[in-house]
Amino acid sequence: MTQDLYATLGVSKQASADEIKKAYRKIARANHPDLNPSDEAAEARFKSAAQAYDLLKDPEQRRRYDAGEIDGSGAEKAPRGYYREDAQRRDNPYTQRGSGFRGNPDGSQFDAEDFFAQFARSQAGGGFGGGARRDMPGQDTHFRLSVPFMDAALGSKTRITLPDGNALEVAIPEGARDGQTLRLRGKGEAGFGGGRAGDAMITLTVTPHPDFTLNGDDVLTDLPIAIDEAVLGAKVKVQTLTGAVNVTVPSGANSGQVLRLKGRGLKAKGGKDKGDQLVKLRIVTPSDIDSDLREFMEKWRIEHGYDPRADKVGS
Repeated sequence: MTQDLYATLGVSKQASADEIKKAYRKIARANHPDLNPSDEAAEARFKSAAQAYDLLKDPEQRRRYDAGEIDGSGAEKAPRGYYREDAQRRDNPYTQRGSGFRGNPDGSQFDAEDFFAQFARSQAGGGFGGGARRDMPGQDTHFRLSVPFMDAALGSKTRITLPDGNALEVAIPEGARDGQTLRLRGKGEAGFGGGRAGDAMITLTVTPHPDFTLNGDDVLTDLPIAIDEAVLGAKVKVQTLTGAVNVTVPSGANSGQVLRLKGRGLKAKGGKDKGDQLVKLRIVTPSDIDSDLREFMEKWRIEHGYDPRADKVGS
């Protein structure tokens, strides 16, 4: 008789896919052969749990198991009444025609359980029913990793601690984005038999930066400038991802005007090119307007005043 897959994992038949996965992981961690050398009982529990999870994790396989179409090994079950109909076939060697007695050709009693076992083994095709080793890949593990904006922009390396206490080094590629998932081959859970190990899936959460924001591959930043710099023009330092550079503020600059620094943005996805840095100018007046500035501006307004809203409707 094949195992009850739900009982093997210690869950109810109504368990969710997530509950089944958690139950399997708990059993696998506690009974993994690498952690329990020479413990045949633990190895058997590990194999049984792996077999149960391998079938139940597939929605269609689980449906067929629940419906009684396949057994716990994944072998097809014969339809109801199959054995009776098969035994009654005229060409069935286990039936003695005309005698009303059903038995083996040598006269011994027909063993239905033995017939069922042979059928299941043939349908399993050499799988668990046939006693052959079944190799299964290990499960992928999923993690979330918080990464500072600059580490994601420039690339870095960091370490995460796995649930089993082991550390795993993660290389953050240059230009990594928020929500991007990194796949670390073979760093997931161990496989069964000769199956390969699963992968570790690392989903990145990039923390915001106080000065930089993203627009595709372009990096956006504000640059405060003084009144005189806006009027007369100036050379002003601005921070980029790789350090400070000088930019030229043109004479007569306005708040909201954008200066473009070519190739100073984020590395493009799947390529070597980089975006640009967009520097948005913002005119900042002094917090303390002294008498000299006030007097100058009053005189200037009388002699040169203009209305910047003249072309706006309703001005």
